[in-house]
Amino acid sequence: MRRDLYRPLVSFSPRAAGLCGLLIYGLLAGSLATAQDEQDQGAQRFAPGVLTTIAPEVNREDLLQVHDIIELRANAKLERAPNSTTKSRTLYEIAKDVGFRHDVWCLELAFKPLRMLHVDIPQPSGKMRRKLIWYLVYRVRNTGAGLSPQEQEDGTFTTIEKPADQLRFVPQFVLTSQDRDRAGGRVRKSYLDRIIPAALPAIQRREFPGGKLLNSVEISEQLLKLETGRATSGLWGVATWEDVDPQIDFFSVFVGGLNNAYEWQDSPDQYQLGDPPGKGRKFQRKLLQLNFWRPGDTLAENEREIRYGAAPGAGENYGTSEGVAYRWIYR
Repeated sequence: MRRDLYRPLVSFSPRAAGLCGLLIYGLLAGSLATAQDEQDQGAQRFAPGVLTTIAPEVNREDLLQVHDIIELRANAKLERAPNSTTKSRTLYEIAKDVGFRHDVWCLELAFKPLRMLHVDIPQPSGKMRRKLIWYLVYRVRNTGAGLSPQEQEDGTFTTIEKPADQLRFVPQFVLTSQDRDRAGGRVRKSYLDRIIPAALPAIQRREFPGGKLLNSVEISEQLLKLETGRATSGLWGVATWEDVDPQIDFFSVFVGGLNNAYEWQDSPDQYQLGDPPGKGRKFQRKLLQLNFWRPGDTLAENEREIRYGAAPGAGENYGTSEGVAYRWIYR
């Protein structure tokens, strides 16, 4: 029998064999990395219409607040008619209608439908209690929406776009009922977002398999870097509420922390000379109001009954017109 019949059809030098091994390893590693990337991206890929996105809102009106400096205007001795200058140049008059300007920014919010889940919650007694948890899975992104006032040479101001390289989202999710009693008065009940460790794993398995959902504390510890182009990573979080009244029909979720806009109101009549600065001053932040309603009753609560938007014929309950799903308000 001829020995050359057993020779390999292709022969490799040691160097070629090594390069071939590296090539095969690279292909296998690349395929594994691609599979891992697809798994991570698959956790964030939803069917059309599942994710509702609220675009950032930044207005020029949010940059400027005009107020009297009540701490100075309360001193009547400062009101005088000077001899060497005009009255408008006195400290008393300069403290009137002062413009307070600051940069403003706003984050993008996207969320899945508000849902419910039964979870066994540990009690102080050591026993478990089954509770119905209301929750909202959401994503926040820094898309660069921001404005800044810029002073001109003539002393006037103009507005320029100013995206922030990184921002921090410190969330406040408050679920508030918008029901009315028989007399037409509001029956407000508010529920703060609570961290429920026992509920988070179950929600994550259901809503975000292969991904990572952050609670309100964890997400506030992260920095949102500026995303440009088609990048849509952001941060994913969840807000949870417990012991929600099953009789609620109309309700809103107020979201704070998406922007840094604020306004305030002073009470000049209440402020007296010598009082602490800012006495009687009331601040309001700009919040996002998400409206919902549910036509069900107290028995067999079902997440499929929850509708997004102001209920038909009940727009006044939400302080808006019928059908409005969301709005930005100062509150």
